[in-house]
This record gives sequence, structure tokens and C-alpha cells, in this order.
Amino acid sequence: MNRPAPADLLVKDAGHLVVATGPASDDGEEGGIEVPGGWVAVRDGTVCAVGGPADPVPDAARVVSAAGRLVTPGLVNTHHHIYQNLTRSFAPVVNGTLFTWLTGLYPVWARLDEEAAEVSAYVGLAELLLGGCTSSTDHLYVHPRPNLIDAEIRAARAIGFRFHPTRGSMTRGRRDGGLPPDSVVQPPDAVLEDSERLIRTYHDPSPGSMLRIALAPCSPFSVTEEVMRDTAALAETHDVRLHTHLAEDHDEDAYCLETYGCRPVEYFERVGWGSDRAWVAHCVYPNDDELARLAAWGTGVAHCPSSNMLIAHGTARVTRMRELGLPVGLGCDGSASTDAASLWLEARAALTLSRFVNGPGAGLTSRDVLDVATRGSARCLGRPELGTLRVGSPADLVVWHMDDVALAGAHTDPVEAWLRCGPARAHTTVVNGRVLVDGGELALPALPDMLAAHRRISRAWQHAAD
Repeated sequence: MNRPAPADLLVKDAGHLVVATGPASDDGEEGGIEVPGGWVAVRDGTVCAVGGPADPVPDAARVVSAAGRLVTPGLVNTHHHIYQNLTRSFAPVVNGTLFTWLTGLYPVWARLDEEAAEVSAYVGLAELLLGGCTSSTDHLYVHPRPNLIDAEIRAARAIGFRFHPTRGSMTRGRRDGGLPPDSVVQPPDAVLEDSERLIRTYHDPSPGSMLRIALAPCSPFSVTEEVMRDTAALAETHDVRLHTHLAEDHDEDAYCLETYGCRPVEYFERVGWGSDRAWVAHCVYPNDDELARLAAWGTGVAHCPSSNMLIAHGTARVTRMRELGLPVGLGCDGSASTDAASLWLEARAALTLSRFVNGPGAGLTSRDVLDVATRGSARCLGRPELGTLRVGSPADLVVWHMDDVALAGAHTDPVEAWLRCGPARAHTTVVNGRVLVDGGELALPALPDMLAAHRRISRAWQHAAD
């Protein structure tokens, strides 16, 4: 048997390799591929070969041993507000409702500038890497100063992270009946002009792209109807994706009924967002008819279980959504609401919360959750090439470290053990063929300086709020 061509990177001797999750795809690709003792070879940022213990292994410039460890596709984060890691566990609002939490923090976030955006993004993406995330969106909707998305992109490029920033917006301040203070809202023309600038400057639609832009008005209660419509039209013109919060809270239902004369999902359709171009965060309170409509459109949902539980306002009906065929992905949500940015932690929360809500026979399994965090998340972002380790896929993968004590006694199912017997943390995280977490440590030389800047900025913000 011929030896495969040499590779740049070889991850070998996996205790258990998950190549692909879920059922077979519509294009005929097999699903649920798992290989005990498997290996993955990478060339030019792409998976070039996959094999089992009996298959000939290629030579490689770098070899990573995954002996006894679980190897999975990289996890994909579909909803985040990274800048909020500057206000984690902020005491004045930790026990508030969603709306009191927001109104308490908006004045603090009004200090956001380019340095704070870049530093918080660098630290936030580093944290995501440790939790097994290899691709992430970010919903930055507070724009008190220009060029904040540009600053985040600088951080992602410095790290080598696969990034999907979304140009968020708020145009309806308190004087116009909205929730945010007027100091953090923008004129509609400024939002649309900057959205188009970012698309033209940065958006890369090619397969395997490291950077794509999406458009993301914050929520029904913080932008005008015209902005929602115009943003949908701009996304159609440039073929980019749409993102927003939807059906997150009962207060949102009341606001939409009073302001627009309809419920949030009906409003979503009315402004031209009912399509497979869009994915939405949380989606806690749609009724059965609204869920069916979302499914018919192909609109994706970013499920954020830790945020749901900490804010205590309900959670998405994930099992029903998946039964209806909605793309469902996993999200960390804002670092100030969940106070952690580990997709492994979100995956375990999704598992336990689903079983609590639905019962052990109807709740998600660990393989279901892994499918949500990889293939489902990739569908939300319009990236079918992500979330798998098939030949030709971008080389985004995780070798998981799990403590020997935590795993003691877990012999029969390594995927279930991965979520049930944690905590787990990335031993090796590879993005586009580059090792960014090595032996459980971040391979980011600039991190100490970025952490020092983060401490300086976050302390100044919070001291000013005293």
C-alpha cells in the first residue's frame, strides 16, 4: 500500500477521532464518521488525508500525538459580544433582568474605542481557542466611535483565527422610544455606509475564507423598521448574511406588539428577514406556528444555554427546532452575561439543560450537542465546509485534554465521556492548519501584553462607573 504524500501537520494515534457528526448530508456525504485510533493529515491549511490505525501514515513536517485523546472538528461559535469581557461579573447588574442588565451596562460600554475593541477581541479569541473554538462570529452593536470592527479584525488576523465579525447597530435611542442611551446609537445612514465599507474592504466569500462580514442590527427594540429593511436589502446586494437577536424575552413580545402591532417573528418577516440568509440569537419564545415558519425559511438559531440560565428568561426548544430542520448552532453570548467564553462549557450546558427540560429519553445526547456545535453552527454561518474533518475541509480541529481523574472509569463511549466527565480543555487547537494551542497552552506571544492592556482598560471602565 502506497504511503500518502507528505503533509505539513499530522495528528496521529487518536484515542478516538470524530471525522463528521450527524446524519448524512443532502449532497450525499456520509455522516456520523468516527475512527478509533485515527489520524488526520494537513497540507496548506486543508485536511489532505484521514485514516485509521491500519492505514499508512504520511510523513509530516510536524507531528502531534493525540494518544488516548478525543479529536474532533473545531467548534464554531455563532453568537458572541466579545467586548463585554471588559465588564465581566459587573456587580451592579449581575442579578438584574435582561433589560435592567442592559440599561446598567450601556453607559459603561459607551467608553468603547479602537484600543478596547482590539484588546478585548484578542483576549476573547484566545479564550475561545482554549475551549476548542476555531471559528467565531462576534456581534458588535455598540459603536460610540468609528472603526471598531476594523480593530477586532486586526486582533483576529494577528492570532490567525477564523473570524466572522458582524456589523451590529443601534439607531433607536431613549428619546425615540428605544432602550439604549442616545450616546451609543448612530444615524441610519452612518450604519449603512459603514456596513458597505466593511463588506467591500474585508469580506472574503471564497471557500475556506478566514474572514467574512455579516450585518447585524441589534434587536427589534434598538433599531428602526427602516434600518431592518435597508440592512436586509444591503445584505442581498452583497450576498452576505444577516444576524440579530429575536424572540429573546417576554418584554420583547410586549415591545413589538405595542410598537409594530405584531409579534417579533411576524415583524422579522415583515422587514424582509425571513430567509436562509439570516440566523438569530436565542429565539426563546416563538410559538409553534412561528417555529414552523422559521424552519420553512431556513433561518438558523444560535443557542446560548449558559446565558439563558444566568439571565433566567427561558431557553430555546432545541430538540423541536432540530426536528423541524432548523439549523441550530451553539453560542457563548456576551462575556458579561455568561462570564465565560468556552464552547466546551456551552456544549455541556446544552446537554444538561436539554435533559433537564425534556427528560433523559427526549433530551440531546453528547453526539447531538457535538453536531450542534460543529455542523449545525457551520450551517448558521453559511459555511458548510466547516465543522468536519473530511478530506478537502479547512484544517480546524481540536485534540481534547481531559483529566485522568475525571475520566477514571469512563471506558465505553469517548464522546459521551467528553461532555459528561469534564471539565475538558483543548490540548491542541489547530486553525487553518496552524497550531494555536499547544500542550494546553496558547501559542500567542503577544498575549501577556494584551492581558496587561485589558486589565488597565477594564479597571478604568469599572472605576469610572462607581
